[in-house]
Amino acid sequence: MKRKLITVLLRSAMLAAAPAVLVSGLLVADAQAQAAASSASQVVLSSSTRVLTTLEQRRPEFKSNPDALHQYVASEFNTIFDRDYAARLVLGIHGRGASDADVKLFADALAESLMSRYGSALLDFDTKLKVRVKSETALPGGRGVRVGSELIRSTGDPVPVDYLMRQVGGQWKLFDVMVEGVSFVQTFRTQFDAPLRQKSIAQVAADLRSGKMQVGGGQ
Repeated sequence: MKRKLITVLLRSAMLAAAPAVLVSGLLVADAQAQAAASSASQVVLSSSTRVLTTLEQRRPEFKSNPDALHQYVASEFNTIFDRDYAARLVLGIHGRGASDADVKLFADALAESLMSRYGSALLDFDTKLKVRVKSETALPGGRGVRVGSELIRSTGDPVPVDYLMRQVGGQWKLFDVMVEGVSFVQTFRTQFDAPLRQKSIAQVAADLRSGKMQVGGGQ
């Protein structure tokens, strides 16, 4: 897989794809994985194995049936992604005082736009990639943890990928992905700043749903 594809997918926060760039065969000892069974790192590892196995086994079906692919991506997206919390971070100052209902409107519209625009690109992922999990460190203020990793390719330099996660209802959920230091949250906070200065959260969400506005692109 080309570096450009990795960067476009992850920088554009196709968070459903986040587990898919982690593969079985990770350079982590079995004993370490067992010791970290309840850690954020282990959640990432188990999710990645499940996603990659499914992508490989169902690739022909997904290629011929886009609806099946969309349903699968949505399922994985909902399993690992803390969409409402991530949406509040993307909204930034525009989300201050916003109702939970408006944040959910924006979160759902953002997720649907991401899955619609980048979901099919999952079929191009190389399932033979390897990842080295380097660290798991606490985030300031008890906000969760950062799982640091490197994406190992057959050629070229490793690509650093960090996953920011927090516990929700006793489960680890992903709320940001950083590829080569570039954050999903910051990328989209920048993109949506101008529209949110001109329109309400509900109006921006409606533009996303209608296709008038797209993630990673203009209006």
